[in-house]
Amino acid sequence: MFIQTEATPNPATLKFIPGKTVLGNSAADFRGPDEAKSSPLAARLFEIEGVTGVFLGSDFISVTKGLSEWQHLKPAILGAIMEHYLSGAPVVEGDETSDDDGEAEFYDPADAETVATIKELLETRVRPAVANDGGDIIFRGFKEGIVFLHMRGACAGCPSSTATLRNGIENLLRHFCPDVQEVRPM
Repeated sequence: MFIQTEATPNPATLKFIPGKTVLGNSAADFRGPDEAKSSPLAARLFEIEGVTGVFLGSDFISVTKGLSEWQHLKPAILGAIMEHYLSGAPVVEGDETSDDDGEAEFYDPADAETVATIKELLETRVRPAVANDGGDIIFRGFKEGIVFLHMRGACAGCPSSTATLRNGIENLLRHFCPDVQEVRPM
């Protein structure tokens, strides 16, 4: 098994590509070992000292570190991923994956058409781009011209996420949706 690694814009996160499906059309974000009980793969990664976050995407795994150095963590992470796939254990047990984190969306029903356009743009143009960087983005709400988004995986806590939201996503949404005035993280 050959596992590729890629740097992400977030220096604290590396993207691991096992060459196999990880979660297909779903995603799961784990910010600590207690949250990873439903995922044998994430639980195994959290056993490595220094791992502080695991994001499981369609065909990649983003791992976030604390103060440890990648040169020390990377071999252990590669070994844990390889052991997991060789074990035949599921990536996630049961139906614990989703493309959101359980938070309810909020917007005025009168804005439904604008929200539908925002969601379509996020799904077709933004999510694929942030997935390339080892992350994910979720629509959270729309109120008074402000789009609220939640960043996950490598995008969460990334130093360039504010620039991505302001310069990239906000400009795209404003271009296609005149009702959009601003984009904020949530």
